[in-house]
Amino acid sequence: MKYRLFEAILWFFSLLLTPTLHAQKSDTTLIYRHLNRITKTDTYRHFMNIPLLDETAEYILQEFTNWADTVFYQTYELNGQTYRNVIAQFKGISGQKLIVGAHYDVCGMQQGADDNASGVVGLLELARLMNLKRPKFDVELVAYTLEEPPYFRTEYMGSYVHAQSLVPTKNTILGMVSLEMIGYFSEEKKSQSYPLKWLRIFYGQKGNFITLVNKWNKGKFARKFTQSYRKCSVLPSKRFAGPKVLPGVDFSDHLNYWKFGFSALMLTDTAFYRNKHYHEQGDTMEKLNLTKMAHVIDGLYQTLLLH
Repeated sequence: MKYRLFEAILWFFSLLLTPTLHAQKSDTTLIYRHLNRITKTDTYRHFMNIPLLDETAEYILQEFTNWADTVFYQTYELNGQTYRNVIAQFKGISGQKLIVGAHYDVCGMQQGADDNASGVVGLLELARLMNLKRPKFDVELVAYTLEEPPYFRTEYMGSYVHAQSLVPTKNTILGMVSLEMIGYFSEEKKSQSYPLKWLRIFYGQKGNFITLVNKWNKGKFARKFTQSYRKCSVLPSKRFAGPKVLPGVDFSDHLNYWKFGFSALMLTDTAFYRNKHYHEQGDTMEKLNLTKMAHVIDGLYQTLLLH
């Protein structure tokens, strides 16, 4: 009896003394609401559907407006049409700036819940969380247009336009984090594949982790961010660095920041190496794990506070 009482006392004080670093702050109810609003539409967010792209951009802008210091569109013209990045700025005290971005367009006739409404919802929740406590540096959240084909790897990607606009202030930019598909997880054996089969020896065969993808010579920011995130994350996280030519390493908006010499990385559930509904009509919000998605966002938020 005395032992049990002593054990209970130790447990109680451990709760008082344990850091709140891993306390969940992301709200799965809000995550659900945002996913539902962005994906459950009558038409699809592809490059030809300008009205829905504009409607989605407006929703993101209005949500950002609830939390950010400054919110605006970064617009550009293509084939007589206007496309919009949505930017939210949060002021810090260090004079340096970190970029976190995710694209809101989809590839073809599909809802694109994981690819990439999940990343956009990550931005929206991060915007809300930064009003609990802000990092010491400026943070710029960017929702990009035109990441998907036919404009992938062209100067018409929204992230290319944004990265290029940062060049005059390059010395103040810490780095960039791309949120690319952060909602699909599986505990099934062989649910995770890789560009090289032998990688399963090191990373496992279950798609139950989040990955920080870097290129070789990734730069100080990407290296430090990756180390910090792995300490902060409740969800299992793994790091991967490889050459840009390895399929998947540069398959998102971070590639354009590399082009302009910024240190950047991708936070991802590994896309088509796990989610077999990639670029298919089956990519719906019902297949996402909102609790684990919340853990991904919390890990990101806590990592920003450490830098």
